Amino acid sequence: MNRARRSLASLILIALLVSCGVDAPDERVAGIQAMSFANSEWSEPVNLGPVVNSPSIDTGAELSPDELSLYFNSDRPGGLGGADIWVSRRACRDCPWEAPVNVGPNINSRLTDGTPAFSPDGHLLFFSSRRAGGQGGEDIWVSRRTHTDDDLGWEPPVNLGPGINTPSNETSPAFLAGRGVRGHHTLYFVRWATALTEFDIYQASVTRNGEALGPAVPVTELNHPSFLDGDPTIRADGRELMFWSTRPGGVGDLDIWVATRCSVRDPWSPPQPLGPPVNTSFGGEFVPALSRDGRTLVFTGNMLRGGSFGRQDLWISTRTHVGTDHGDGCGTEHDE
Repeated sequence: MNRARRSLASLILIALLVSCGVDAPDERVAGIQAMSFANSEWSEPVNLGPVVNSPSIDTGAELSPDELSLYFNSDRPGGLGGADIWVSRRACRDCPWEAPVNVGPNINSRLTDGTPAFSPDGHLLFFSSRRAGGQGGEDIWVSRRTHTDDDLGWEPPVNLGPGINTPSNETSPAFLAGRGVRGHHTLYFVRWATALTEFDIYQASVTRNGEALGPAVPVTELNHPSFLDGDPTIRADGRELMFWSTRPGGVGDLDIWVATRCSVRDPWSPPQPLGPPVNTSFGGEFVPALSRDGRTLVFTGNMLRGGSFGRQDLWISTRTHVGTDHGDGCGTEHDE
C-alpha cells in the first residue's frame, strides 16, 4: 500500500471512529418508478457551509424522509462522547439549514455513535454505536419516535441482535422497505475488522422494525475482493445503490461508486464510479446519502477539496430526471 493509499486508509479509519416502515410505497416513492437517472448529470457540489460544517469532522449524513432534517456524525465540541449524531433543521426544502443541535442522550452515549439511517416513514432511526449491551465492537441499534417532526423525541435504542451484529464491527445501515403484499424489508450495512480488512457490504432480510429474519450475507456483486467498500445508500425504489470504494478505476483513490438493477429481485450491475463533478482527484469523496426521490446527494469530502471548513465537510449535489426509460434496457417499472 503506497503512502497516498495509507493516508486514505487513515482518513477512512478516522471517519469510522467518528461515525463509529410501511409495506406499500408512498406517493412520492411511486413517482420514482417512471423516472430515468441514466442520462442525468449531478450538479457541481456545494459545501453546506459554516452553519452546518465545523472545524471538526462532519460526516455520515442522512436526510429525513421529508428532507427537512439533516442528521450527521460530528466530533465537534458540545457532544456527549467521542463522536455524536447531530441534526440540522430547515423550514422548507429551499430554506437555509439551521445551526445543528445534538440529538440527545437516548441516541448519543459516552462512546462513538454515528451512521444514522431512517425508515421510510421516519419513525425509526438506525445507527451504529460502541455502547455497552451489544454483540461486541460496533453494533447497529434502532430507536423509535412517535412524531416524525420531533428530532429530540427518540426513545432508548434496541440492539438489532446477533442476526445483524457480530463480535466484529457493523456500521452504516441503509433500510429498504418491502413493496407489495409479498414484499420484504432489507437492511444493508457494512461489516468490517479493526485492521481495515474484510470491509464489505452485507444485506439481511428484516422485519419492519429491523429484526433479522435470517443470517446476513455479503452482497458479492458490490464487494471487491481486494479493496474496501463501505457506507451504502439506496434509492427508495431499490434500483440504485451508492457506496464508497478504494478500488481502482475512479477519479481518485477514494471515490463514490454506483450500481443499478432493473428489479429488486435482480442482482446489482457491476459498480461504476460516479465520476466528476462529485468525485475528484483531490483526496476523497465518501459516505454518500441519497434522498428518497434520488434527486439529492449529500456526501463527505475531506479537507483537500477546495472550500472546506474542517477536516471533513458535508457537500450537496442535485440532479434532474430525464424521460421514462432508465437507458439500461430495464424500461419502466418492473417490480410488483
